[in-house]
Amino acid sequence: MENPDLYLVPTPVGNLGDITSRAIAVLQDVDRILAEDTRNTGRLLKHFEISTPMYAYHAHNEHKATAAIVESLRSGQKMALVTDAGTPGISDPGYLLVRACHDASLSVSCLPGANALLPALAMSGIPCDRFYFEGFLPHKKGRQTRWKKLAELQVTTVLYESPHRILKCLREMVEHIGPNTDVAVVKEISKLYETIYRGMASEVLLQLEELPSIKGEYVVVFRGNDGDQ
Repeated sequence: MENPDLYLVPTPVGNLGDITSRAIAVLQDVDRILAEDTRNTGRLLKHFEISTPMYAYHAHNEHKATAAIVESLRSGQKMALVTDAGTPGISDPGYLLVRACHDASLSVSCLPGANALLPALAMSGIPCDRFYFEGFLPHKKGRQTRWKKLAELQVTTVLYESPHRILKCLREMVEHIGPNTDVAVVKEISKLYETIYRGMASEVLLQLEELPSIKGEYVVVFRGNDGDQ
């Protein structure tokens, strides 16, 4: 697609070297960058000497800001949407703006690039020919219901989890999916301390419980109830 109105630009989930030369060129060329957190994106832009103006676009203002952004795009401005890390719209803001652009007959293009989902899935050693992406589980209300639904799936499941809830996540997996569930927990993808914890759910839980501290962001991959475990 040549010169779309809105670009979705993936940014590194860890190593800055994971950004593509095309992503840098787009961020330099557009009129405006819509950033989930202008402080985080500001550091990225400074590193690559990009001076394009930034505007905040995040989960707390996207409902109010979308209409005005669409009007600016209609007037001929070209924009790029970035989130703190990874591909916009994947468990991050982006969906509302993309839908609004399509409704307004504005063109949207997503650059291929960094995300946490696919590297974790590929390195997990768990069947990945078919998979279900859950994203983040609800923090409280509806969480147990989601686990019951995931327990019924016969394909690999991938979900994101924070350091504050990763132990809770694994304990719930042992309870709802089973202690012998084949699981891989990948920490800090592409960063210096990238680590994969691999084995049965009960074993991986024990490994993480023995750590002196729980830090970093996690991707959890576990095998579905396919009858072969």
